[in-house]
Amino acid sequence: MIAAIPAALQEQLAYQFSQVIGFIYPNEVEMQWSILIVIYPYITGIVAGAFILASLVKVFNVGEVQPIYRLALLTALAFMLIAGMPLQLHLGHPERAYEIFFSPQPTSAMAMFGFVYLWYLLGVLLIEVWLEYREQLVLMAREATGYLKLLYRALSLFSNDISPEAVAWDHRVSKVVTVIGIPSAFLLHGYVGFIFGSVKANPWWASPLMPIVFLMSAIVSGIAMVMLAYIVISMLRNAKIDMACLNKVGLFLLVAVIVDSALEGLDYIHRVYQSDESIKILGQLVSVKLFDSLVIVQVLLGMVLPMIILALARSRRLNEDLLKIMYFVSALLIELGVFSMRWNVVIGGQMYSKSLRGLMAYKMEWTGMESLTTAFVLLCLPFIILTVLNYLLPIRWMDERLSAHA
Repeated sequence: MIAAIPAALQEQLAYQFSQVIGFIYPNEVEMQWSILIVIYPYITGIVAGAFILASLVKVFNVGEVQPIYRLALLTALAFMLIAGMPLQLHLGHPERAYEIFFSPQPTSAMAMFGFVYLWYLLGVLLIEVWLEYREQLVLMAREATGYLKLLYRALSLFSNDISPEAVAWDHRVSKVVTVIGIPSAFLLHGYVGFIFGSVKANPWWASPLMPIVFLMSAIVSGIAMVMLAYIVISMLRNAKIDMACLNKVGLFLLVAVIVDSALEGLDYIHRVYQSDESIKILGQLVSVKLFDSLVIVQVLLGMVLPMIILALARSRRLNEDLLKIMYFVSALLIELGVFSMRWNVVIGGQMYSKSLRGLMAYKMEWTGMESLTTAFVLLCLPFIILTVLNYLLPIRWMDERLSAHA
């Protein structure tokens, strides 16, 4: 019987059994959710956060954030196009995924993901991007030749009217779509936390604050990702960074990190105060299995240190080059901390036995469908898509044309 098990699986099971602490049931040693399920909420969180940042311009008229409005939209779109892939790769039969649209189950939060995804992608995000770029697409179609001309004509849906009245109408409709998109962004990522928070059999997930914590961490990761993209793209193009914009985004990021850390701290305090029968195993989980990823990476490196850096960046005595480095480092640490938070929730929530008397281990493979290599490719794809989108829809194209005619 043992000989029939592949050697790689034997090695993995042997490692997992060697890392078991206490008592576990035999069927618990192999975890059902892997690194792919960690990546899924991380990517959707960036989508929601980037769109919320873009909405500051359209809905709340924060003029300082205008230089990164388009970048925020394209970042949200690039990550949104990849958001469903981790789930597809995790499925045993991904070719059957379309069936959720023909047999919806409104009582199942997981089954409704497809409808939430399509609504946000087709009903909000693509319309918002198209309305923002329609005038530019028409102008680019007039200047382009060959296949690019046909491509831009198709992307503009063969529209030609760029009169002031038509452009003003685009802006009005775009604002309405953005207003609708804000609660849609909350729904997109808040329901991920709702799925975890509704699993009452798992005390690590069963918290009423879980959807709010997921949502706030999504806003944090989205703002940080747009900041990183803005700094990197500007450096690669030798373009001047708008420091007023960067400082304003840094301020919003600082506030979001403070609120997020307060909510997560409140969640942990509530668990300790409640002190139900699971508190002992949860304390052992944090101190033994998740100490590095939770205490060091998520809390110290991903929250406390970025808060200190962002607070110091509020000083007006610092020069611009130092400020850029501080914002870049803080945003990078925040991304690391948010990813670690997703890891601790998804993987950490599967590390203890249902008997609440034992802990398990997770061994990530290097190759295969649910491996480190696959995770790395999935995390790289949004940046490749963002590069292509930025090539087809240059972020500063209209600004350059207006400067040339000035």
